[in-house]
Amino acid sequence: MPSQPARRSAGVAPGTSGVLTIGEVLRELSGEFPQVTASKIRFLEEKGLITPQRTRAGYRKYTGHDVDRLRFVLALQRDQYLPLKVIKDYVDAIDRGERPESLPGGMTLAPRIVSEQLSRELSAHARRLTAETLAAEAGAPRRLVDDLVSFGLISAVDNRFDEYALKITTACVQLELHGIEPRHLRPFRAAADRELGLVERVVAPVASRKDVASKARAAETAREISELCLGLHSALVNSHIARMDS
Repeated sequence: MPSQPARRSAGVAPGTSGVLTIGEVLRELSGEFPQVTASKIRFLEEKGLITPQRTRAGYRKYTGHDVDRLRFVLALQRDQYLPLKVIKDYVDAIDRGERPESLPGGMTLAPRIVSEQLSRELSAHARRLTAETLAAEAGAPRRLVDDLVSFGLISAVDNRFDEYALKITTACVQLELHGIEPRHLRPFRAAADRELGLVERVVAPVASRKDVASKARAAETAREISELCLGLHSALVNSHIARMDS
């Protein structure tokens, strides 16, 4: 692989203020990565590997540099089967101005160094939240956070919560407005555990291998299966809701 992304984004010239929508990003990447989806890009954002701009309305806007970074990460996943954590640690070191010698397997790469501001934004994705910070950012009373922990909907590691706990708490704040409390949501936890068990059984033959590439493939397959399950669940629920209008 070349020492920098294979080609510059055609849609946005470097150094300009132009931006792309997620659909335009997909078109930019489709030639090299035909399997990439919008959910995949959002997943990489959740993992802190990319931080697109946001409009006042909250819509994502991507620069040509964002496309370059996506291309770099996707190429490492596709060609080297590296776990996202390994990729993120590597590019974070680049962002800090360091010069890591190599990735696992001795592969040496040098992605474009991003701005200091973007580096700070990417680092923010890895932050861990206290219960108080989680409640404040989700707009939730502390009582709700405690209830979500009590009913097993969120959990802390070393008294810190991750971004998924923030998403869950934010959703539950809105659900409470409809009279749906954490105690009503225990079936969701049980359903998630059953889905995870199904996914783990499917990927077990690959996940049991000790090499880094196999573990990365297992994680990626697990994520894809999970997205399919979520799509199935949504379609099943919405098919019944649609009948309310008939």
